[in-house]
Formats: sequence, structure tokens, C-alpha cells
Amino acid sequence: MPKMSELDLKSVLAAEKADALAALVAAQLSQDRATAMEYYLGDMTQDMPTVEGRSTAVSTDVADTIEGLMPALMDIFAGSDEVVRFEPVGPEDEESAQQETDYVNHVFMQQNPGFMTLYGFIKDALLSKVGIVKIW
Repeated sequence: MPKMSELDLKSVLAAEKADALAALVAAQLSQDRATAMEYYLGDMTQDMPTVEGRSTAVSTDVADTIEGLMPALMDIFAGSDEVVRFEPVGPEDEESAQQETDYVNHVFMQQNPGFMTLYGFIKDALLSKVGIVKIW
């Protein structure tokens, strides 16, 4: 087997280090997401175990905050006739930009459940630190 150059070795080690750090970050993010979901659902048993004879009432501040933000965010992203807008580059592009805008908005909001897609995307982003929408 030929001897690996120092540059190749550094490259392999850098890639392995990046993979290890990514796995560490992913594991921490996964735990953060699980904790956020527990808080959203009002489950505080991990941080504040119940004591016999004491109240088990829990504040639902996380859920209240997320649900309170949703109407304002939905108004920003879906509150107008144009969810998507194409800007013309020059005067010759104005008609085609308007046509593209109308078409994409029709497909997204009329032919698909655009409002609910945005709602789920935004709520996931607030709760899980990431919102993903798959388009095909």
C-alpha cells in the first residue's frame, strides 16, 4: 500500500473531525428538540419532579408563546394575495414576472394546501429549531 501524503492525512483527519463534531451537535440538537416538545406539552417532570402532596400545576409558557406568535407570523407570510413574488430585472420582464407570480401563487395556495404547509413549517421552526418543506 502506498504511503499517504501529509496533505492527504490532514484532509482525512479534518473530515473525520468534522463528522464527529456534526454527530455531537446533532445529538445535542436532538435532545434540545425533545426537551422543547416536553415543555410545549407542559411536561416538566425532567427538570421539576413532582413532590407528593404538592401541586402538579405547570405553566405552559412555551406553548403559549408559540401559539401567540403564529397568527402574526402567518399574517406576514400568508396574509396577502402574493405569497411569492417574482421581481422583473428590466422593463421587458414585467409581464413574465407578473405571470410567474400569479402561477406560483395559484399552484401553492389553490392547488396545494399552501396555508397549512406554511403553518406547519413555521410551527416546526419555532418548536424544533428547524422547519422543512418538501416540494416536488
